[in-house]
Amino acid sequence: MLQIIKNRKIFLTISGLLVTTSIIFLSLWGLNFGIDFQGGSLLEVRYDGYQPSIAEIQENLQDVEVNNLIIQPTQDSYILRFKENSEDIHREVVAGLRGIISDNEEASLTELQFNSVGPSIGNELKSKSFNAVVIALIMIIIFISFAFRKVSLPVSSWKYGVASIIALAHDVIITLGLFSFLGYFYGVEINTPFIAAILTILGYSINDTIVVFDRVRDNLPKSKQTFADTVNMSLNQTLGRSLSTSTTTILALLSIYFFGGNTIKDFSLALTIGIFIGTYSSIFVASPALVIWDNISRKKKAVVTEEEQVE
Repeated sequence: MLQIIKNRKIFLTISGLLVTTSIIFLSLWGLNFGIDFQGGSLLEVRYDGYQPSIAEIQENLQDVEVNNLIIQPTQDSYILRFKENSEDIHREVVAGLRGIISDNEEASLTELQFNSVGPSIGNELKSKSFNAVVIALIMIIIFISFAFRKVSLPVSSWKYGVASIIALAHDVIITLGLFSFLGYFYGVEINTPFIAAILTILGYSINDTIVVFDRVRDNLPKSKQTFADTVNMSLNQTLGRSLSTSTTTILALLSIYFFGGNTIKDFSLALTIGIFIGTYSSIFVASPALVIWDNISRKKKAVVTEEEQVE
């Protein structure tokens, strides 16, 4: 039997370092918000018969008044992001891109997609996304407190909910920190699919945590061991299931990341990171948090008892 609870300091130290590093990244670099949150335009085009360089594209768009232009080549297309969102600028950019192949009769340009978002809509999406995450966390606490309402000893039911939220906060902060790093060095952007990924991570992680807590709840009435040993036994009983489920899910997400389209690449990356971290937290963070809470409560009761005996 793995002694996860006895070695909890090691696992919690690893989590503490990851969370601290993520907070530092977020403080230094923030998040690289995409057009969904900042406002702007995204244009994807494909050239057939000729593949221009990024320098050629930039040169042909010099006369077009676009700000914060980012050109991202993919396997068979180019994605252009810029701050302006008017239809006139859109037409000028497409005309400039066609100008690259104006002397090449065998080449052609196809516009694959064009999306534009105003800054006010971007701010509204940012606010609603934040509210969605907060509401999800509150509902999770309420649900877990209700589901474990009959468990009162040695840890109150609401503490299961708080321990779950600690684990979820751990997952979200580390995922955000990694995307802050990727955004600063590799230009990975945060858009609405990322928020969907965060909410999915919350749901997946809490599902894994509840499986462990449910086993703890089942074992408590019939266990003659200490609370810490009971939690450790429950973790070992559910460890195989958690690892198997997470591994198969991550393998599927990696397939989407490497072989799927460019539009869902960041979404699958966020899910892969979040589910990996979520599996770790449900085993090595949430349950140890319960044991630590129980130990603190016992120490406080022991101090109070000693004081009463002295009196």
